[in-house]
Amino acid sequence: MVSSMAMASNVPSVQDVSDPVVGAARYDAVPPLMDSLLHDVRNPLNALAIHLEVLSEKLKGESGQVPATQEKNLKAMREQIARVDGLLKLFSDFIVFRGAGPSGDAPLSDATGKALDVLGHESRRRRLQVTRAIDPDVQARMEDTTELGFFLVQVLMRAFQRAEPGGTVVVAVRAEGPQAVLEVVDGSSGPERAADTVAALTLRAAQLGIEVAIQAGTCRLVFPRA
Repeated sequence: MVSSMAMASNVPSVQDVSDPVVGAARYDAVPPLMDSLLHDVRNPLNALAIHLEVLSEKLKGESGQVPATQEKNLKAMREQIARVDGLLKLFSDFIVFRGAGPSGDAPLSDATGKALDVLGHESRRRRLQVTRAIDPDVQARMEDTTELGFFLVQVLMRAFQRAEPGGTVVVAVRAEGPQAVLEVVDGSSGPERAADTVAALTLRAAQLGIEVAIQAGTCRLVFPRA
């Protein structure tokens, strides 16, 4: 009989599990969690929208018109419902998006705009002015298109963390001959906030087939154009 101590020794400890494996498992759980959130929040949102229209009909009364003061409140509630629904769709499209798969074409302009939208609260919280200079329809070729969105978030978060409160971050996407370029300028000449940030971005860029140049307040990514 195998002793319980021997059996325990064969079970990997938390420290034995590599970070990439744990990260992959967590990442795989994100899309179904997002789908669940989308379903569970949209159901009450739809119910609220229906009840709002029922209330609107009741408020019309014999005149057939909702009183102006109440119509203003109803309009504000409709706008908030639409705003929450729009945010849910934005995050769902961003998180669940899987791209064309390994080695394919990726919509760099569109993906950069969506990454900025997803990080909208973060930039506002840090009181940053984000200037977009994104040329439309710039396509990039990547080793793994499914990772583009999350990689862009890492690049943008580095800039947001470096920029001074109230400062400006400029995000540019453009085509340069046979290349597609993303350039993020944070306006700071200070040191890195996290020592391993540049190393992590450089390594991930190499894995995705992207050239990266990071110098002080500028991060420049160069992709082969599709």
